[in-house]
Amino acid sequence: MELGLKGKTVIITGGASNIGRGITLCFAKEGTNLVIADLDEKQAGKVAEEVETFGSKAIAVKTDVTDYADVEAMVKKTIDEFGAVDVLINNVGWDLQQLFIDTTPDFWDKVIAINYRSVLNCTKAVLGHMIERNRGVILSTGSDAGRIGEFREAVYGGTKGAVIAFTKAVAREVGRYNVRLNVVCPGVTIPKAEDEYGEESGWKLSRSFFTDEIKGKIIKAYPLRRLGTSEDIGNAMVFLASDAANFITGQTLSASGGYSMM
Repeated sequence: MELGLKGKTVIITGGASNIGRGITLCFAKEGTNLVIADLDEKQAGKVAEEVETFGSKAIAVKTDVTDYADVEAMVKKTIDEFGAVDVLINNVGWDLQQLFIDTTPDFWDKVIAINYRSVLNCTKAVLGHMIERNRGVILSTGSDAGRIGEFREAVYGGTKGAVIAFTKAVAREVGRYNVRLNVVCPGVTIPKAEDEYGEESGWKLSRSFFTDEIKGKIIKAYPLRRLGTSEDIGNAMVFLASDAANFITGQTLSASGGYSMM
């Protein structure tokens, strides 16, 4: 199937580690131009080099997605370099699993800023450009925690629920301009190796939580009896960004092995 992505320009926030890296490499295989917008410039540069092994072009742009001015500068650099933004992937995410009673307002602010405010910033920064061009795709990484609620992820799940509702609302507003918005919800997705994430990644703190015992319990809860991979999410994103999905908007797809069964 011809997906119509070759030569298009894709911004991927948090595109240097784990799920973001997998999404980046899946788009690289389709011949897209890639902008890896990430705080971890070193890891983003490594992934940009990987992209080029597929014959695609990539630039790494150090970006704080919680800062609107920084996001605007990244989008301007993208347009200066490649001429347009065809696809935005709002992928950045962060959490530390803990009971809500043990969280603090400072923790809430950080989780909300990274997981939700970043989506507002990046969407706003590209939306006018896409409306003017009368085409564009915006995809966000959600979570089943935002669909069904999840133990020890109350604040994070709340932000992901907000991303889903925000996506539906904006999809209604801009559908007339041929701009589509959708959400992909991963399940638990654990990096296979340490070189798949950088020093700035939340996995530096979270990886130790997922012992073999914990992973075994998670796998038993998934009808497909395995954990997801970053490529599972990347392939779903590629499809939704492609011409093959040009009549799909305002939707939430769980790519999580059947865990949520919505």
